[in-house]
Amino acid sequence: MTYPSVIADSALDGLDGLSVPSAPRTRDGRFRNPVKMHKMGFLKTLGIMLRFAFDKPKDTVPSVAIPVHAITQQQLMDAPDRSLFRLGHSTVLLKLNGHFWLTDPVFSERASPVQWAGPQRFHQPPISIDELPPIKGIILSHDHYDHLDKAAVLKLAEKTEHFITPLGVGDRLVAWGIPKKKVQQLSWWQMTLVAGLKLVATPAQHFSGRGLGDRNKTLWASFVIEDRGTRIFFSGDSGYFDGFKEIGRRYGPFDLTMVETGAYDPQWPDVHMQPEESLQAHLDLNGKVLLPIHNGTFDLSLHAWHDPFDRITQLAVERRRPIATPEIGQRLDIRQPLATEKWWEPLAQREKLATA
Repeated sequence: MTYPSVIADSALDGLDGLSVPSAPRTRDGRFRNPVKMHKMGFLKTLGIMLRFAFDKPKDTVPSVAIPVHAITQQQLMDAPDRSLFRLGHSTVLLKLNGHFWLTDPVFSERASPVQWAGPQRFHQPPISIDELPPIKGIILSHDHYDHLDKAAVLKLAEKTEHFITPLGVGDRLVAWGIPKKKVQQLSWWQMTLVAGLKLVATPAQHFSGRGLGDRNKTLWASFVIEDRGTRIFFSGDSGYFDGFKEIGRRYGPFDLTMVETGAYDPQWPDVHMQPEESLQAHLDLNGKVLLPIHNGTFDLSLHAWHDPFDRITQLAVERRRPIATPEIGQRLDIRQPLATEKWWEPLAQREKLATA
């Protein structure tokens, strides 16, 4: 593997006398988490697979249409700076310093290695790849299929200047045909500056792999995004761990945290957060406004599709913390995000009445 030259963030120089650590690896070169993960074992894994196949609750997929605000390229061009558009799952379009950025772009019908099986979209993207304006950069958190969509990446390649990835993920892109000069690969606590944006790859508690034999051969990460004093956190995928406190200590406060809240279950606590943990991560990060992501688009767990929205908004109310839950495609002002309506509640109520 070859990695372009990147630098450790100068903000960390001399911090507590520590040198900037790279992501830890095992003896065979695979990456590992800061906190040791629990092993499921064969029988538990088999039980989960059987439940997914034969005993999955019906409400994991909405039976009514998810509201989507269609977006045109002209609307994006006219949008003020520091606008945000949620396109679905963990795909977010950001307009920062006059340029457009995408996080974990997934536009395919299924988050799967094949398009005839696997988790299918609840809704279509509010804008097509063809209609998107030129993209300054794509930020990729890891290589799972619901975050790294090969078809989308290849189609986006011509209109995208930069791909910012954790270690090893960029090598996948280059192998797929993305020009090497467009790709920057970062270890944890490394940063790059692109078009006025400061981007820092920060730790996460997760795993990687796209096949049976490549588990943890590439790195996973969260990201700090800083635009002229405006700070945004993008969690990618992560279980809850003390790393959020350290990120908050080094880079907080954040104007907006985009924290995963979905695809959770008590059976896999190490790699996805329960809503209570998502809110705690937001608090650890010293975040001002929470935008829950990783929900509302794909069926990846055993909980009701609206459960992440129900629980995280209730928790935010109880803790008196601002939360933003825009509809898919609805513009959000990063600096002053207004409270959004609970758009999913009428849909969930209609489903409940239909099955009563």
